[in-house]
Amino acid sequence: MSKTSPRHLTRPSRLSACALILVAALLAYGLLAYVALPTAWTHYEHQKGLAGLPMVTRTAQDIPGDPMNVGLVGTKEDVLCAMHAADWHPADPITLRSSLEIIGSVVLDRPYAQAPVSPLFYQGRREDLAFEKADGKSADRRNHVRFWKVLSKGEEGRSVWLGAATFDRGVGFNRFTGQVTHHIAADIDAERDFLTEALMDAKVVEAVYEVTGIGPTLDGVNGGGDPYHTDGEIKISRLVEGCGKRIDKAVELTNPPVIDLKNAIWQNAVKALLSRRAPAASVAPD
Repeated sequence: MSKTSPRHLTRPSRLSACALILVAALLAYGLLAYVALPTAWTHYEHQKGLAGLPMVTRTAQDIPGDPMNVGLVGTKEDVLCAMHAADWHPADPITLRSSLEIIGSVVLDRPYAQAPVSPLFYQGRREDLAFEKADGKSADRRNHVRFWKVLSKGEEGRSVWLGAATFDRGVGFNRFTGQVTHHIAADIDAERDFLTEALMDAKVVEAVYEVTGIGPTLDGVNGGGDPYHTDGEIKISRLVEGCGKRIDKAVELTNPPVIDLKNAIWQNAVKALLSRRAPAASVAPD
């Protein structure tokens, strides 16, 4: 009787071992990428009522719009007073007159500090408040933010507002609908920090802290087809109560250590990736 080769005996066991290792590796990756890290990176210790809320706005065509990246704590009057103190202007409603004015501002390069903003929607509601700050003479380039009141009573016993702050870098066409619109700068964290610092410089902020927003996003696309990237944190400013009060220095509340680690890794990773993309973009054909 012929004997079976040892090599033939071990081959099935080797294949089984490789398959088990592959399955184990995929399971470990899945648990790490989709359970462990998202759980570790999610934090609402300073504003628990925001947990579970959607963190992306929608356009009128129900296309995902700008993500939430800022927040305010206070009454509507507190918000209006604080934004005025920071020299941000309320946006005019969209009417025939305001539409003609913003066209004239862009084409003729003339000021329009309260130019209207296109509506975005959150949980079926268009923005409650919108503000802007010009960057140059016309409405072509501007800082702007839309706010929605999302909690009537947050952790501090006051109303909580979430906002989407972006920088309009120029006028063009919506890549999805073909409509005329502003295009935003990709670094929406920079605009988040710009607004927060403006409020702090105006001395109308008691405390600043972060909560989880959309999460780390490198290749996001908004409702106009514009790319954006973000560490996914929302920076919330607790405002002073009343128009006359001022505070010299706001208290900056700390994040859990794992969040600070995530943010540091993210910042370095984004810098490295963007530096690689820049040379490729500069040599790309027109």
